[in-house]
Amino acid sequence: MKHSHILPLAFCIFFLTLVILVQARHHSHHTKHKHSHSHKSCKTPKPAPPPSPPHNENYNNASGILDVRKFGAIGDGETDDTGSFKMAWDSACQSESAVNVILVPQGFSFLIQSTIFTGPCQGVLVLKVDGTLMPPDGPESWPKNNSRHQWLVFYRINGMSLEGSGLIDGRGEKWWDLPCKPHKGPHGTTLPGPCDSPIAIRFFMSSNLTVQGLRIKNSPQFHFRFDGCKNVHIESIYITAPKLSPNTDGIHIENTNDMKIYNSVISNGDDCVSIGSGCNDVDIKNITCGPGHGISIGSLGNHNSRACVSNIMVRDSFIKVTDNGVRIKTWQGGSGSVSGVTFSNIHMVSVRNPIIIDQFYCLTKECTNKTSAVSVSNIIYTNIKGTYDIRSPPMRFACSDSVPCTNLTLSDIELLPSQGDIVHDPFCWNAYGDLETLTIPPVSCLLEGTPQSVLDYDITRC
Repeated sequence: MKHSHILPLAFCIFFLTLVILVQARHHSHHTKHKHSHSHKSCKTPKPAPPPSPPHNENYNNASGILDVRKFGAIGDGETDDTGSFKMAWDSACQSESAVNVILVPQGFSFLIQSTIFTGPCQGVLVLKVDGTLMPPDGPESWPKNNSRHQWLVFYRINGMSLEGSGLIDGRGEKWWDLPCKPHKGPHGTTLPGPCDSPIAIRFFMSSNLTVQGLRIKNSPQFHFRFDGCKNVHIESIYITAPKLSPNTDGIHIENTNDMKIYNSVISNGDDCVSIGSGCNDVDIKNITCGPGHGISIGSLGNHNSRACVSNIMVRDSFIKVTDNGVRIKTWQGGSGSVSGVTFSNIHMVSVRNPIIIDQFYCLTKECTNKTSAVSVSNIIYTNIKGTYDIRSPPMRFACSDSVPCTNLTLSDIELLPSQGDIVHDPFCWNAYGDLETLTIPPVSCLLEGTPQSVLDYDITRC
């Protein structure tokens, strides 16, 4: 058997291999695993990963989330971080991710100059402001080569959310000393405005926008302005500025369609919400407004311009200690129309002019009566209750001599004086409408029917 010696040799090799494998498994069992499959791999095990970062750092490093500090932003409230924000924006805008988040982290204050953030972008952008954003402090600190008309502008964006738990501080105190409207000059003269104060946040020619959860305060002029936008949803924001701060409208919209403003608190020195020309399909719900100038449509028709506003709903809101409640204001000499407006379920507290249409709006004493005006028709006031400031009548319908207001409908109106027991009469001028219920105070000054002058007036241009 010439191969018989091979069998003992093979048995020895097998036994030796088995011992080595058992020892290796024993060693592996008592050694910290560095790779979950190391005992199955022929490759050298990889080194252990570094310790897991804190939660916020892990959030920043997630795919599609860009912390502005990673682009060089300092956030000390003094360093100019404009360039870092622009780089973060450009990176997010050009990213092919479906959603890109630009994170403004909590605990930091970022100084940004007047800037335009431009689209369109590849995907949806989220600017998540958990820290503080602020502009230069007043006119003297504003660079001379930067626009003074606006601070942060978002242009041609389709799909963006501005949100977060942080603060946008407009630092408007030093701007408010500039005259924004015609004002008294020397020797009884009237000096013109306007001031050169910037709007804090402006969206221009953009669509599919959301603004949610933010606090914004003390804008030099308007806090938010939307021009030429579509499909905008504002939810749960808080806007505040002093009662006497000039021209600090909370939200102003022009040529904007499909706008929703819900569940927000606005306190400032001008209109809480102002609706300009070219707006339709606007829904305002559950707003707390005041102090300020109330919720306004207008002013419209200035400089003989054409203005068109339709399908506006203001409902389920609370207006307190304001110069006006729900207001429509137009200049003499304009054209176009305001129609299809409903003010519903609104509670007033010590409001001057709770319900007002003013077609003789003017900022000086030099305005003259003209033969053309923006037509006001199909306006519904229902379930408006509360108290009014006795310096003005609870309802005022001051309509154009040449283009009367028509189809004004009132129901469930109950407005009592905030002081004393005397209930003041409403004021009507060239106003046509109906009462669906008894009102407090009684309204006996509305005219019936539709005048021939309105039937002949061409409002089809809207």
